Amino acid sequence: MALPGLLVLLAAATGASRGGRWDPISSLQPEAAEARQAGAVRELLERLVGPPAASGFSVSVNRSLAGPGGLDTYRLSSGTPGVVEVAGSSGVAAASGIYRYLKDFCGCHVSWSGTQLRLPDRLPPVRSEIIVTSPNRFRFYQNVCTQSYSYVWWSWERWEREIDWMALHGINMALAFTGQEAIWQRVYLSLGLNQSEIDEYFTGPAFLAWNRMGNLHTWAGPLPLSWHLKQLYLQYRILERMRSLGMLTVLPAFSGHIPRGVLRIFPRINATRLGSWSHFDCACSCTYLLSPEDPMFQVIGTLFLKELIKEFGTDHVYSADTFNEMRPLSSEPAYLSKVSAAVFHSMAGADPGAMWLMQGWLFQHQPDFWQPAQVRALLQGVPLGRMVVLDLFAESKPVYPWTESFYGQPFIWCMLQNFGGNHGLFGSAESINRGPFAAREFLNSTMVGVGLTPEGIEQNDVMYELMTDLGWRREPVNLQQWVTGYATQRYGARNPKATAAWQLLLQSVYNCPGVCVNHNHSPLVRRPSLRMNTELWYNQSAVYEAWRLLQSSSGELGASRTFCYDLVDVARQALQQLVSDYYREIQQAFQGRVLSRLLTAGGVLVYDLLPELDSLLASDERFLLGRWLESARLMATSDTEADLYDLNARNQLTLWGPLGNILDYANKQLGGLVLDYYGVRWNLFVSTLVECLNTGTPFHQNQFNQAVFQVERGFIYNGKQYPAKPIGNTLQIAEEIFLKYYPSAMKRGHLGAV
Repeated sequence: MALPGLLVLLAAATGASRGGRWDPISSLQPEAAEARQAGAVRELLERLVGPPAASGFSVSVNRSLAGPGGLDTYRLSSGTPGVVEVAGSSGVAAASGIYRYLKDFCGCHVSWSGTQLRLPDRLPPVRSEIIVTSPNRFRFYQNVCTQSYSYVWWSWERWEREIDWMALHGINMALAFTGQEAIWQRVYLSLGLNQSEIDEYFTGPAFLAWNRMGNLHTWAGPLPLSWHLKQLYLQYRILERMRSLGMLTVLPAFSGHIPRGVLRIFPRINATRLGSWSHFDCACSCTYLLSPEDPMFQVIGTLFLKELIKEFGTDHVYSADTFNEMRPLSSEPAYLSKVSAAVFHSMAGADPGAMWLMQGWLFQHQPDFWQPAQVRALLQGVPLGRMVVLDLFAESKPVYPWTESFYGQPFIWCMLQNFGGNHGLFGSAESINRGPFAAREFLNSTMVGVGLTPEGIEQNDVMYELMTDLGWRREPVNLQQWVTGYATQRYGARNPKATAAWQLLLQSVYNCPGVCVNHNHSPLVRRPSLRMNTELWYNQSAVYEAWRLLQSSSGELGASRTFCYDLVDVARQALQQLVSDYYREIQQAFQGRVLSRLLTAGGVLVYDLLPELDSLLASDERFLLGRWLESARLMATSDTEADLYDLNARNQLTLWGPLGNILDYANKQLGGLVLDYYGVRWNLFVSTLVECLNTGTPFHQNQFNQAVFQVERGFIYNGKQYPAKPIGNTLQIAEEIFLKYYPSAMKRGHLGAV
């Protein structure tokens, strides 16, 4: 672009940053007309309960119902006989009101793992009008990593269910990142890059989250043209549906990372090659960061955002993360302010009303670098009120207390809860029940909302139900009472044993104290060694007892889809604990050189426990490796694409890189994966230890790592097709496993209590 054009862009950006005295937070409002929002909610209701039942509701949207500062409000009443009247200040508010009614008046439940929607023949009346105003201006959802760990292979049908879930649970702001690579490709081509340079830059689909943040390039790519077209189609539908319900959509913006090909076109630009990221070498990492002072920063940033807005429209909120898990080139406050100012100006150059939504992960991830002076400089490079910071991991490592409430920038208190989309029961219920309210009362608090920011979803439904419920409350709940209602709504019946199970789980596995990181380090899902972490934050006998209580409830609740999921999930957790017990026996037998004990413990683990766990998981469609792989291949338009997507899907779950660079970070417990990946690794480990004792040779971890890598890599390329439909009777398999393993599990649980 010629220099005069560049000056126009810079002038526009500068003017936007200085102009206007409006309240940027209050100005963020859904643009969809009230009638359109009400119509979208009625359509959601019909999808949820069917047209006959939906006809018993009257839905309206009236912006004047909003509380001070635009706070969402819903009203429930029964003015007309036989009709439940739901009014909301937005579509999301109305949908939240509907879900409140369905839960409290009809005992219903909607979650990722299933719905329980047994409505009475006649809808109960709302005898006294209910009006609820959320204390949170924003109720945010999504993490940039969720795009890859959970959404990557989704069809529109799956997205539609998710957006329905979001609206019912009160989400009014969410990321909308799908399809951005198609826009970036246009921009790069217009700058003069050739297709091969673009192909070299983009990663494969399962790793795009880290390409977007400048961590990775090239790995598991390139992206086929059909991928861009399909993702654009999805994005149109996602945005239309979110906006029709009154949600604010957050679009991506330019963070400063550029393909190497830009340097060929503009050899004099000021760009620095960053260091490697997370055990990757520069073949797939070490991306280029454009200097914020280089004129091309504004050119590229504004060009991209203008093209994006032209394609998709805008709700004026944009996300960019320049230093995600990467150390800035300088700790000088002046430099950091220039970076954030440049990112914001590129947004404002395309949209004078731009608001920057930034993840605050970097501040707690590298605290040695991000001292108060550096944090203040980065945040205050943007005009106050024009940036909202996600306090991403606030339930364990809140940043707002030591940054004086982000030095005046508004922030959202978020529950991260999950890393890598791992399976494993986990939660910090006490922390999230107190944390948002404490943050709002903090001295000079700038808190404007609450959020859900898991790296992966479709796990631990209870924590997300609790957190979204708290988004409408002004004080903590009584957790024991809350979880009692949760169990009844989830299963559609009061069952004392099931309720007792949930009470136990809430007090143990779902009540991690202090700084808790939900990243599954169980020996089950990690590369075997003689020095593995088996520590727990809870008394494992509580999980065994909850397992017994749920198993004894299966006769009454076995027809419930959500109950079956929970039975499998709790049994899975119990068997995961048993894996750790057998691992410790294997470890002690080898160190004590007792071959018979090693053969016994290793034999049970490899030839019985892991196959039993795999068969249990394979009996439930929500725990199938085959569904993950099938959804990946269904995105393809040719065999070549199908093979590429299959590699992406398998590699993310296992090696996470060509050489096991982030090995097992995104581990899952899925039918097929447990037997053919984790089970084969454990077989090799036990066999190696037995050989060492038989030959009198020491165990060498490095040699084992080289051998097991071939096993791990072999799984990715084994070409095996895994069932996408469940096999076997879940209740029968669960009972057989329970009878086999529960008695010894309780003995071990009492011995292994932490």
